[in-house]
Parts: sequence; C-alpha cells; structure tokens
Amino acid sequence: MWRIRGRVVLLLLWPLTGSATEPTAPEEAAPFAMPLARRWHSLTRVEAATWALLPRAGVGTEEGFAQVEPTVILDGGPEFGVNVGAPVRLRLWGGGEGAGLVRREDWDSLSDWGQLVRGLKLGSEYSPLAVWFGALENYTLLSGHLVRRYSSRANPDYHPAGGILTGTVGPLYTHAFASDVLGARLMGAELALDMQHVLFGKPREPGRYTLALSAVHDWGRAGGRAPSVTLAHLDATAVVRVRPTYEAHVIAGWGGRPGEGGAWGAVVGGGLDALTSTLDLKLRLEGRRQHGGFRQGFFGPDYELARFRAAGPDGGALAEAPFPSGYSVHGELKVGWDAVNYGGLQRHLMLTVGAEAFSWGRFDVDGRVAVQLLERSLEVAVKGLGMGMGQPGARYLGAAEVRWRFLKGKLYAMGTGGTLLFPEAEGTLRPGAFASVGLGVDNAR
Repeated sequence: MWRIRGRVVLLLLWPLTGSATEPTAPEEAAPFAMPLARRWHSLTRVEAATWALLPRAGVGTEEGFAQVEPTVILDGGPEFGVNVGAPVRLRLWGGGEGAGLVRREDWDSLSDWGQLVRGLKLGSEYSPLAVWFGALENYTLLSGHLVRRYSSRANPDYHPAGGILTGTVGPLYTHAFASDVLGARLMGAELALDMQHVLFGKPREPGRYTLALSAVHDWGRAGGRAPSVTLAHLDATAVVRVRPTYEAHVIAGWGGRPGEGGAWGAVVGGGLDALTSTLDLKLRLEGRRQHGGFRQGFFGPDYELARFRAAGPDGGALAEAPFPSGYSVHGELKVGWDAVNYGGLQRHLMLTVGAEAFSWGRFDVDGRVAVQLLERSLEVAVKGLGMGMGQPGARYLGAAEVRWRFLKGKLYAMGTGGTLLFPEAEGTLRPGAFASVGLGVDNAR
C-alpha cells in the first residue's frame, strides 16, 4: 500500500508551484525506481502585479496593493531541496486612516513568517527518515479519515509553514505532521504496522496488509483563538490486487473523539491506484457512519474557516457545533495526465475532486482542475468549494488563474481572482474578493 499511495506524500515533499517549467522532484518520475544520482538545479523568479481586495455583500472597504513576489529554488536531487520566497504587498490605495505601507495582516504574527519557506526537504521516500517544511495544500494524512484535503492557508490572513516527518523502522511506518511549526496549532500522526511483515517476516511487496492508528489534536492557539479538539481513528487496509500498472485495496475503520462519550464513526470502502507512462489516477469510494458529533474528514478543506464558524444552520466553531448522526457516501478522484510522458509534478491535465453526500440532506464538494495548452505556454486553473449545500448557511468559495508564457517562455503574464472569507475577532466570517494581474520573469526555460 505504501508503494503507490506513498506518492501522495512525495507531492508534498517538493510542491513547486506556478509554471510547468520549474524543476520537478526526480523521484516523482519513477516511483518504483531506485534513487537517482544527485543533480543540482536552480530557479529564480520575480513577479510584479497589482493585487486588489474587494468588498462583498456591502461589507468591508476596497484596498489596492502593488505586489512583488521573489522566488529562489535550489533542487539538490531526491534528498535535498529548498524553495524560498513570499509576496510583499505595498499599499496603493484604501485601508483607512493609519493603514501602513505594507499590508499588516500578512506579517502581524510569528506564524506569518513561515510563508518565507515554501519548501524545504531533507530525505526522500528511500530514506529511513525524511522531513519537509512548507504550506500544506490539499494535504491528506495517510488513510485520510481524520485529515483529508486540508489546506493550512484557507484563512487569507494566516500564512503558516507546516512540517511533515516520515520514518520507517522494520514493519512500522510513521507519518507525523504539524500545520504550523511556529505556533501551537494542528498536530497529528499516523502509525501504520505491516502485518505481513510482523507475522511472516519481511515481504517482497511491503505494505499490502496494514493496521494503522492515527490521532490529531488542534491546540487552537495560533491563527486566531478557537476551541481545541482531539480525534483518533483505527484503520485496517488490504491490497487485494496488484498489477504492474495498478493496484486495488479495501479499507475499514472506526474512530471517535477521546473524552466525548457517544461520539464515534465507522467507515468501509475501497480504492484504485493506477500508474502508466502518461496517467496517474487515484479513485476512492467509502460508506460512512457518523454518530454523536463525530465525522470522518473532520480536518477538511475549509477547516481553517470552520474552526471559527462551521458551515450550516447552527454556526459556531466546528469543535462545538452539532453534527447530525447519520450515514454518508464519500468519493475522491485524482487524475494527472500528460500526453508526452513528462513525468513531473505539472501535467497537461491535473484534476482533483472530493465529494460527500449525507443521508440527512447535506452535500460537500471541493476540487481543482488545471490544464496546459499551446505547448505548455498557457495554463488555466479553476478551483472551488461548497460546504453544507442543501442546508441553510452553506459556504461557497471559488478562484481562477491564467498564466501565459511568451518570448520563448522567459516572460509570462498572469491574472487571478476569486472569493475569500476573513475570520473576525467575534467568530464571524467577513466575505471578500480579490483580483490580480501582472507579469513574471524566470530562468525556467
């Protein structure tokens, strides 16, 4: 199971963002191969753009900024890499009396300084121990029944750097994470035990039959105060079919909230992982049971907003908001396709979508799709989120981005825009929107 599903972790070990022409993680090109010899690559980039914050629903004031965003990337091969840089926004208009030249909300806490580190990796999937630092985007903790598709920067005024640690000792695989290495926030770990290894010795194909225990705790002390919460989950997974280009697995589990009597949930499902020279596909389908306020995927794509005010008719912090008992069906699809066997993190098509339908009338969905056209000179990406649909108090967010490279790829134009929600001190979410257009230059080609 770790052999193919472990590549989800590798995407986080070096999440280079932006153009398809950036250097990519060597281990992604051949996940079953031995590590490649170290080859050093570097990239420098500067982007300059206007960035405007716009009010929605008559709430807030318009603000405009000149945004300068430098980036430096050094890739030392499978076991070392660093990616640093952050946007600096200089005020052009708005903000009211006393507003400073630099947008204060971008740098007003210790955690915000974590945005300077976009990626720092030490070690790889072949190392007995590996660590990575940077923003968590669409992050899933192994089995995904506690943390699934989580984004640490869904709050536009909170910019933490997270950390991931992975390690293997005999039959035990450990994956631990922190959403904010500079503040007391979301922390958790999952321990997966290879049962075939324990009972019969080291197998030829490790990770086919595993028993895993995960636990996650939110201290609620950084990125704004919110109630703390703890969840735990036990999972059993069996890979039932293995072929050179795909494998299928089944999974069953049970979880709860320690110290909260009657808060529990159960899950059963299966998945398919396929990998060819041009296609990387992951499919998952599960049936779930929730009881007493517990739900799988509690730390989900909108958690950084829901920790202040959950989607739905009751409002309030997610840790304290009631959640009806019932059943649900959850599905997730991830597709990476490239016509020319590019083998990197960027593909001609990247699609990821997750959805969950509940027996009592609620529907949640989030996803992102990015396509590259015109010999990779044009990239268009759209993402969206809908939480609590079918119920009062549903939450919707969306954004789109376009990048077009010209002059042999050295220069590119970009435009982006979308909706935002800003947590307020009283626990409400203030609606807003953003729009940005600008130019960038790098040495990617």
